[in-house]
Amino acid sequence: MPMAAATTAPGGDCFGWHPAARLVDGAGLPVAPDARFAPEIADRPSGPALAMALAGQGRAFRIGGQGSVTAGRGMFETLTGGSLGNARRVVRSQRSWLASFAINADLFGLSAASRTAVLGRLSHSLALYGALEGLCIGAEVHLLDDLRPDRQRAALAARAITHLYATPAQLRLLAEAAGPPCPVLTHVIIGGSKLGSELRLALAKMAPQARIHEFYGAAETSFITLSGPQDAPHTVGHPYPGVTLRILSPDGRDCPMGEPGAVWVQSPYLFAGYAGEDPGSAVIRDAWVSVGEVASQTPEGLVLHGRAGRMVTVADRNVFPEEIEALLASFPGVSAVAVLPVADAARGAVLVAMVQGDERHAGAIMAAARTALGPLIAPRRLIWVADWPRLPSGKTDLAALRKGAGPWP
Repeated sequence: MPMAAATTAPGGDCFGWHPAARLVDGAGLPVAPDARFAPEIADRPSGPALAMALAGQGRAFRIGGQGSVTAGRGMFETLTGGSLGNARRVVRSQRSWLASFAINADLFGLSAASRTAVLGRLSHSLALYGALEGLCIGAEVHLLDDLRPDRQRAALAARAITHLYATPAQLRLLAEAAGPPCPVLTHVIIGGSKLGSELRLALAKMAPQARIHEFYGAAETSFITLSGPQDAPHTVGHPYPGVTLRILSPDGRDCPMGEPGAVWVQSPYLFAGYAGEDPGSAVIRDAWVSVGEVASQTPEGLVLHGRAGRMVTVADRNVFPEEIEALLASFPGVSAVAVLPVADAARGAVLVAMVQGDERHAGAIMAAARTALGPLIAPRRLIWVADWPRLPSGKTDLAALRKGAGPWP
């Protein structure tokens, strides 16, 4: 017999389907709360996937990804952005998200009268967070991940959605799609990257009553800062309730106001570690976590300067060039490769691959890369380099290669 979902309110120990909550799929059909639990769950169809996860009544689960879930009761796994489909698996306590559900209910006016929508697949932590939050609070949750942007926009209007969780890339597609305005949309909660001024104006036209809330965070940290209409648009706002923030120099001292340094966070919302054999990229030290972001504190709020190292954001996804290089290096015709970002107005950045090898394989390389990585993450161009620049250590001279990458287009 199917197992009924638990009914745990926010602030408890495990996720549960609030008695007042309703779940609606992309077609507008209700999804029943009863389902048979499984720890590893495919992220499509999203409605049954979410019901299956909640049927565990506190047992550990993961939606999307690969590998067995080994965490104990009261835990779950979510995924970081992954370039090769093997995203890092982040282990969390369910309590770490429940702790912020109640805070957001107050900050964003979430209640049983709210109608929340998420646009992304539940394998993305932002969509999973928004959907679980709504069901635990008692709202009506709409999963729109299987609709085209124009139909997503139509659904937001027709279903009178009041709260929306989305990334800037998703919002850009909504704003560009022909469709009706969303006059009752009152709160848009944005994660993934900074909202540009043009997109902010387009969003205001689409949803004139909506308050824009941008948050800075990561799968490992959840919320770090939150900004609202009162904050300077070039910042990511101020620390989220319950978060202690430090900006540290490489030698471990606290940076003065305005000086860039590494972001370190302590809060009730931090992850417990990584699953599997991947050691991950976050650094944990004495109950503090850093994901390698560089920022500076200003009177107006926290200003982000970018990731340390080579990590780059493409269409709101954190991408590791080294993973793509390893893939491309395995293809016939490639003897050396380096993947570099170039600025792109629509996606923040796109990737190009500097390659040494046999150019006759170029078509096959591009096709295989798009198949493995998808169209957003796959390099947009191969630039063939006859004389590969190397440092005295033998490593590739990335600075020399960047001069040949050129602008995008």
